Amino acid sequence: MKRKRFALAVAGMATAVALAMSGCAAGGGASGDRQKLELWFWGAPPAQQETMQKVLVDGFNASQDEYELEVNFDNAVDKNIQVALSANKGPDVVYGSGPAFASAYAAEGKLEDMTPYAEKYGWKDRILDSMYESGTVDGKLYSLPNSIEDIGVFYNTKVLDTLGVDVPTTYDEFVAVMDKAAAAGLYPSVTGNQGWKPVNQNYISLFMSQVAGGKTIYDALQGTIPWTDPTIVKAVQDSADFYNAGYLGGDDYANLNFDQSMKLLSEEQSPFFIGPSLAFQFASNYFNDDAGNTEDLGYMAFPTINPELPSPYYTLGTTASLSINAASEHKDGAAEVIDYMMTDSFAKEMNESWPGYWAVPLKEFSLSADDYTGLSKPFVTAMQETIDGV
Repeated sequence: MKRKRFALAVAGMATAVALAMSGCAAGGGASGDRQKLELWFWGAPPAQQETMQKVLVDGFNASQDEYELEVNFDNAVDKNIQVALSANKGPDVVYGSGPAFASAYAAEGKLEDMTPYAEKYGWKDRILDSMYESGTVDGKLYSLPNSIEDIGVFYNTKVLDTLGVDVPTTYDEFVAVMDKAAAAGLYPSVTGNQGWKPVNQNYISLFMSQVAGGKTIYDALQGTIPWTDPTIVKAVQDSADFYNAGYLGGDDYANLNFDQSMKLLSEEQSPFFIGPSLAFQFASNYFNDDAGNTEDLGYMAFPTINPELPSPYYTLGTTASLSINAASEHKDGAAEVIDYMMTDSFAKEMNESWPGYWAVPLKEFSLSADDYTGLSKPFVTAMQETIDGV
């Protein structure tokens, strides 16, 4: 059984809290005969905003004639959505930084039960079971993840060549390479929580999964074993030992974020970047055709720590969650938007220019790496392997 992890997202441009209080849930305007739908999203960079406008907004608006979707990019999206929902306002489609955010809103009655829409659109048959279930509360569906992700390892092949080592296939080999890198004056690996402290959840989740195992963590969540179970205690201690050994960004863990870490990896300052597969979206800034180093970047599943677990063993997560505002006047339209995003065609188009964030968690993830260029190719391959592993 694979470990399910709460999602993490990264934020960008700023929007005033006043925007959060003026959302369309109290009554959206219309363009012509169309009803306006709103989705607030994190402040993605300009190129990725263009992709979302073209593929999601323009694509959805052209697919029907009843609604007009608008996406607002917001640096403080999590905070502003919380403020808006508390006032029974906000966007029709509710973005959250994962199922944990959505479950808290659901408990407060701020999200619509999407179970009827799941039955209408066949979401349970279409979406990976673990991803679908991550959005349920007391058997009712309140969110769907926009993407599946895995906490794995990015590596720079040039650095490995310089160190005279192959891509590691076992945990012991992996640690040995990091030790050799440190001895050579490099970072053993790069990552960090600067600007987004929930990054910490990546690594405790990783060790909970890799040491205690998904079944043990599931049993603890269900209350059938205590959180003081020796295997869980060992997982926590092993994660602390890993950090204290400098294997997570060394002394700079608190000073680095994912973008800076990927830059260091491209500059050959480390052999590895340990983090979620969503970081492909940051990699494209530094590993690209202009730099001529696309082939230098590799990605692998984190080497299995506990030999009693299968190999590879995935620590799953989601990049974001999508829900329907309980106060929205256009719930059917919001459901149509979410359904539009839960399709093979949407995934294919988004991943052409925005790898890392849109591995729609379909049971049939039929994207072909041969149809892509740049980092979209290894990202699609990595997600196919993850989904097959699930």
